[in-house]
Amino acid sequence: MYQRTTPPTEPTPTTGRRRFTRKALLAASALGVVTALLAPVRAGAAPAPAAPTAATPLAANGQLRVCGLQLCNASGQAIALNGMSTHGTQWYAQCVTDGSLNALATDWRADVLRVSTYVQEGGYETDPAGFTARAQKFIDAAHARGMYAVIDWHMLTPGDPNANLARAKTFFTAMAKKYKDHPGVLYEIANEPSGVSWSAIKSYSEQIIPVIRAQDPDAVVLVGTRAWSSFGVSEGSNESEVVNNPVRASNIMYTFHFYAASHREAYLATLDRASDRLPVFVTEFGTQNYAGEGANDFAMSQRYLDLMKRKKISWTNWNYSDDHRSGAVFKTGTCNGSTWTGTGVLKEAGVWIRDRIRQ
Repeated sequence: MYQRTTPPTEPTPTTGRRRFTRKALLAASALGVVTALLAPVRAGAAPAPAAPTAATPLAANGQLRVCGLQLCNASGQAIALNGMSTHGTQWYAQCVTDGSLNALATDWRADVLRVSTYVQEGGYETDPAGFTARAQKFIDAAHARGMYAVIDWHMLTPGDPNANLARAKTFFTAMAKKYKDHPGVLYEIANEPSGVSWSAIKSYSEQIIPVIRAQDPDAVVLVGTRAWSSFGVSEGSNESEVVNNPVRASNIMYTFHFYAASHREAYLATLDRASDRLPVFVTEFGTQNYAGEGANDFAMSQRYLDLMKRKKISWTNWNYSDDHRSGAVFKTGTCNGSTWTGTGVLKEAGVWIRDRIRQ
């Protein structure tokens, strides 16, 4: 989530990968929809959106893979996904509805939804089966709207991913079994490691990736980096530790997180250098400070986005909720209503990031 050592006090909420043949993918692309859409998020809620005039991101691109330093589609073309991350689903599940996802897919024109399952902080460890089912519901809903889904194992505190190794194996076994025949998932195996060496993160990754690969040999895996996924910069290091000692696995990317009002030239330069040597996916960023609070620095944020666009680096913004912080895109109270489209329901950051996704 945010770069810090302790989580904030959160408000209590008020409420077989089918082997798609090339022919099937082309047919789905022509229709502009993904076949075999899954059930809506809520019974009785608004129906899934009508088929758009152009192919959805998922139908157009199919199974993703890493080719060199890039994320590539089924045809081997380098692409960049742009979209949003949910907040913790233990607090803000009410912000992930049929209406909100319809808006994200068709009004915002997003390619991807990052589904964040916190491990602690009242999340997965309190109800593993329940939080697994909740994540799958949101992933299925993203797929039904033609978006990719990043399955985010949102470990935060403790910062050592090995502390939750057994839980991670259980979670990713369940996820990989369910999505082994679906081209629309990427697995993010450790959100923001902190206070732990790169070698320990690498060891964790080399134990979790085979768990996923045993069920799903094709999907892209996203590996968290040291110091809150900053390639070590927040703890005095840099990307060289990963470049010189990469995870022993193929079809992986490394994650980088930034908050533009706090993370300035050194972080931007690190992203630029690292992406010259490693495949990188920015799975979380904000236009505010590292706590997702305070004034937006859109000028610095645009510098990051310009770099990512030039280098075809995929990204998801934090976060698609109505949290009281400036980093949540919706105005407080929006998730208790039924209006999701347009800019009237958005905070300043929401207006800005929606416009960038639509571009």
